[in-house]
Amino acid sequence: MPSLDSNGVRIHYELAGPDDGVPTLLLHGFASDAQLNWGGTRWIETLTGAGRLVVAPDLRGHGQSDKPHEASAYHEDAMAGDAARLLEHLGIKEADVVGYSMGARLSLRLAAGSSERLGRVVLGGLGTQGAVQQAESIAARLRGERGPGDPVADTFYQFAGSRPVNDLEALACCIVGLSESPPVDARDLRVPVLLVNGAQDVLAGGGRELAARLPDGRFLELPGRDHLSAVPDRRFKDAALSFLDE
Repeated sequence: MPSLDSNGVRIHYELAGPDDGVPTLLLHGFASDAQLNWGGTRWIETLTGAGRLVVAPDLRGHGQSDKPHEASAYHEDAMAGDAARLLEHLGIKEADVVGYSMGARLSLRLAAGSSERLGRVVLGGLGTQGAVQQAESIAARLRGERGPGDPVADTFYQFAGSRPVNDLEALACCIVGLSESPPVDARDLRVPVLLVNGAQDVLAGGGRELAARLPDGRFLELPGRDHLSAVPDRRFKDAALSFLDE
């Protein structure tokens, strides 16, 4: 299985689609991985069927990639740096990006720091507010601590704990490291961005407001969808393909 040594952290990745297709980098959500977020939801199938070359890493701390146990290893600059090094490793000069939830945060960071490598960017499950604001309670729950009832922390614990591949201590470090990262100033982005959220997504509040801050941003809301059910929605895929092909 292909992997990249990214400053001492092994990053597993998958390639799919035609070699001459438009490179499309997929960055998955927290406690997920490339296959769960993009394979099982048929994103990879959709994008390769449209003639695109998919590059889908397991982000550090996730899937088959290395899982450090230090919060500093998961600052956004480090995680976005893995993605930039992967594109360089593959000799890809420019790629479109699709990111979901945590992957959307990292896509924004990548766009701010390596905009010359990016074409168009699709974000999902992201807003001005999110689970990172509750990082300490989520991390405590992942470590097995049971404080006062916190339904968001409980949801993350149940989702992460249901998958044997997950290392809960690494994920606890990850959510804390992400919370310690300074925010990206959305006004500085110079790439076209489509932001898509489920109308019932309580983990990504303020999506419309975030899109409005972007110099070239658009927003699409999916009625009847929440944070998880938005991912496989055909309307999301169709809108993403239409936007990427402009």
